[in-house]
Amino acid sequence: MIVIASENGRVGIAEAMRVLRCGGSALDAVEIGIRLVEDNAEDETVGVGGIPNLLGVVQLDASIMDGRTRACGAVGAVRGYVHPISIARQVMEELPHVFLVGEGAERFAAEIGAERRQLLTDQAADTWRRRMLEAMSAEELARLAEDPNLRRWVAVTMDPRLAGGTVNFIAQDAEGNIACGVSTSGWAWKYPGRLGDSPVIGAGNYADNRYGAAACTGLGEMTIRAGTAHSVVLHMQMGLDVEEACRRAMNDLQELQPGGGVDILALDCHGQPAAVTNEEVGDTYVVMTDEMDSYEVRPRTLVPPLV
Repeated sequence: MIVIASENGRVGIAEAMRVLRCGGSALDAVEIGIRLVEDNAEDETVGVGGIPNLLGVVQLDASIMDGRTRACGAVGAVRGYVHPISIARQVMEELPHVFLVGEGAERFAAEIGAERRQLLTDQAADTWRRRMLEAMSAEELARLAEDPNLRRWVAVTMDPRLAGGTVNFIAQDAEGNIACGVSTSGWAWKYPGRLGDSPVIGAGNYADNRYGAAACTGLGEMTIRAGTAHSVVLHMQMGLDVEEACRRAMNDLQELQPGGGVDILALDCHGQPAAVTNEEVGDTYVVMTDEMDSYEVRPRTLVPPLV
């Protein structure tokens, strides 16, 4: 049994492994691990602590996938609910659909009794206001929601360094089943309703027991264009080992212009993990097996831009 996660998943990985040790499924482990990250107000990229969109509203996205059946569920642009990963799982299990967004996702969340919570923390609100006032006057900020040309502010306020905060979890249980989950508040100051790759199956998340699973963090506009998570699994299906599969997928991304920072996390069907980045040396992820007393922090492999 094994659980791997992006570095911010450290707050949930031990509990995810406890679930597996108690006989829980990979899906159970992924969901509980991500829920603990969504509850972490210190994480500005996921859940309750998430950074808001251009109008100061936190909109959350998530997806989950069962590698045993390739069933999946996803939600996007959800307001007022702290655990989009659990809503996504219920979409998978209770509806004939895969993907709900906006008001429809929120209506479904209310029907299933999902936990409502105020998502915009004081810290996130202060950060948003300071950033907006660097680009516009207080009068313009007060009228921002009614601005008929809101799109003009996206390029002015965007910060590529805050484009890709996300949590990824991949788990393999005692029966060899694999599951993958992703949750995020998305790009800071995004245009309202923007979706990145996190809720897009095949782009930010993909799992298939036969070969493995992959998840992405970073500039979702890039991985959507390349179908990166599925690309990693497809490379494993073609016989590449898990790290080489990640390298190939990253190289494919880096042929796109304009480029952006991306991390890839993957696990093959034999329980072998790998993680790569195109951003910087020293980026890490966390790993825990059923033989470990605590998680390990491991470096991601740097895949430099193609020359």
